[in-house]
Amino acid sequence: ALVYRGMDIGTAKPSACELAAVPHHLIDIRDPLQAYSAAEFVADAQALIADITARGKLPLLVGGTMLYFKALLQGLDPMPKADPATRALIATEAAEQGWPALHAALAEVDPVTAKRLHPADSQRIARALEVYRLSGQPLSSFQTTKLIATNEDATGARGQKCLNFPENDRCLISLEPQHRAWLHQRIAERFDAMLAAGFVDEVRALRARGDLQADLPAMRCVGYRQAWQALDGLWPMSELRDKGICATRQLAKRQLT
Repeated sequence: ALVYRGMDIGTAKPSACELAAVPHHLIDIRDPLQAYSAAEFVADAQALIADITARGKLPLLVGGTMLYFKALLQGLDPMPKADPATRALIATEAAEQGWPALHAALAEVDPVTAKRLHPADSQRIARALEVYRLSGQPLSSFQTTKLIATNEDATGARGQKCLNFPENDRCLISLEPQHRAWLHQRIAERFDAMLAAGFVDEVRALRARGDLQADLPAMRCVGYRQAWQALDGLWPMSELRDKGICATRQLAKRQLT
């Protein structure tokens, strides 16, 4: 979400002082109207890593989700591109049946993917169903097995290039809290800080543009989705804090598992 311009508070974007002290990359490179895929990240990250190492510097990749790290290290299998007609049909089915019903349908054709998705994770359920309907193959079948290539022509399955970076020159550091209660407290403190910093006004400003919709990937980010729904009147604004914290906890759980 840090790639999106105008989404500063809800993404905990580095401050101006932090950006001035340490060079950051891939921040504010997309308008919220534009999607940013893992494949695009891989291409951008590879170019930046090559440039940084060529200057004798050490690139640090920092983030909260392993999807993009896995895409960079292992490569991505080519999957069907988004199809507006298929997505519209899935959205219609979700409106009529509900996302839990579509999650159950996904479990019948792709139990591996369905098992790791929450029944209300509309974005990922929709994509998994879309991939299956377009290709006839479950999304899980496209997941590349772990392949850390170290030769000069490093490639993952089906030709997707991997990160050409010797394994003994990499250091993967994972910060995982030992106590769930401590994590929940930090999540609550962070969401309170977001609200105090004007997070709701930030979402109001995004809505006021007039060209953004709730179903865009940028607006589905945790916190933004809940604030947008509250401003739509789906529930009282007084419930935003609890719903935002709950959604953030669910995200943290997925990241840890």
